[in-house]
Amino acid sequence: MRYRPTALGYVDLDVSNSPAWDRAQVQRLARHLGYLVIWPDVASVLPLFDQVRAADVDAVVLPGPHHLGPLELNRIMDIADVETVLPRLSFARWSMQSAGR
Repeated sequence: MRYRPTALGYVDLDVSNSPAWDRAQVQRLARHLGYLVIWPDVASVLPLFDQVRAADVDAVVLPGPHHLGPLELNRIMDIADVETVLPRLSFARWSMQSAGR
């Protein structure tokens, strides 16, 4: 993690009708939540989970939940929070404590 909270902004270009608008909305929400936004390399062949892990961010900010599949969301929640613009949702990362305590 970095000194300042960081978020990976992500817009699925196959889902988005207006990528520039979605990107601006992601940037606005992340700034409102106090995150410094970094963006993944659009030419990368790595799955989003691996890009999030490599970027070592605190959160992933998306235009909406439809930009991630349920399995991707589950994997990312192991290492980062997920925030969506519309509808405004927050998915906290999974707890690292064991259930047997």
